[in-house]
Amino acid sequence: VQRQTQEAVQKRTFTKWINSHLAKHKPPLVVADLFEDIKDGIKLLALLEVLSGQKLPCEQGRQLKRIHWVSNVGTALKFLESRRVSVIKLVNINATDIVDGRPSIVLGLIWTIILYFQIEELTSNLPAIRSLSSSTSSVDSKASSEMASPPMKRKVVTKFQGSAKRALLRWVQHVASRHLAIEVKDFGLSWRSGVAFHSVIHAIRPDLVDMELVQKRTNRENLEEAFSLAENELGIPRLLDPEDVDVDKPDEKSIMTYIAQFLKHYPDLHDSETDGQQEEVFNSDFPKESVLHREDRRMLRELKTWLDQLERELLRAQGAEGSLPDKYQAFKGFRVQFEMKKKQMEGLLQPVHREGRLSSDQALVKQACERVSARLLDWHIHLDKSLPGVLGVIGAWLHRGEMALFEEISIQQAHEETANVIHRKLEQHRMEGTLC
Repeated sequence: VQRQTQEAVQKRTFTKWINSHLAKHKPPLVVADLFEDIKDGIKLLALLEVLSGQKLPCEQGRQLKRIHWVSNVGTALKFLESRRVSVIKLVNINATDIVDGRPSIVLGLIWTIILYFQIEELTSNLPAIRSLSSSTSSVDSKASSEMASPPMKRKVVTKFQGSAKRALLRWVQHVASRHLAIEVKDFGLSWRSGVAFHSVIHAIRPDLVDMELVQKRTNRENLEEAFSLAENELGIPRLLDPEDVDVDKPDEKSIMTYIAQFLKHYPDLHDSETDGQQEEVFNSDFPKESVLHREDRRMLRELKTWLDQLERELLRAQGAEGSLPDKYQAFKGFRVQFEMKKKQMEGLLQPVHREGRLSSDQALVKQACERVSARLLDWHIHLDKSLPGVLGVIGAWLHRGEMALFEEISIQQAHEETANVIHRKLEQHRMEGTLC
């Protein structure tokens, strides 16, 4: 019964998480029943496209058969395995299991995607955290065996971070205890009262939370208030309901999925407004060159806000009614704005870590920039294809030619080889044009 309850909670949480990202897809998509809607692989591939910013091949149409479903899911699995990140371990996950809608396999796959694209990606930029005593964390031993990095990489990785799970827990422990002396031991019962959720919100926006009042309310009241505040004031999707958490054994993965969203809103962990506690919590040998100046962090956050707003406005403009000339003019306006901002971004997106990694603020800006760039390209292609008569055919042909130049051409290739590849592709594309 307990397992069925946790499975139901995971299904609801993961579905909401997926839909929060599919809302950014063009056109927006919605998953109603996770186990059914994922079977044909179309929405799974759409989710990966939104998360990665990459275009993936997909079999579509009304007459799709099981073989096409298996092909789509297989494409998704191969894409995940190609990421070459330690957390992408698709053990015992086969395309046919997803097509059959097996609940435990589907949930396992979605958890792997969440773990990599949200939790691992965001926590990978946290500085290393000193090992806490075993009494403060009930997940350390299990996390180290479940999610530890491969032995050959462990020495490098653990200098800057623990496993994603431990890093996320210790981040929460840091923000919860820093000003409020609230103890968080795990991603289970520590969250049942709702106090821990409020402590995280308080760390981001102290003005939103009255901790004295929080201590007096019931579990359900605290949970409802925390989820509402996070959604309305911080823009964090409501993935959980009070009844999901106020139970004897809250689902760990669902809580981790929800809490990881707060990392995007938390001030940089290197802010100097500490009272000496940071030296106790974070590894003192964290490389100094990885610290961004306060002004750079402020500018990066402003850029992220601007890019998110531009993406929303771009989507609205793209879906608005109007003549083709008006739409071209609107597109041109957005592209000019974006290109001007990109010049400002270049200097701010120089890697700050020794091994070339970006800080968390830089990574978020880079992702937002790539999303807007992809939206603009997609809109441009759509507009050119919409031109009347032969102009539309030529527009589509030109875009295919541009895309062909970027396929399979590595920057690392020798210049002569690259030139030969480009020449072959141009000749092939020219011949396609003459056949049309």
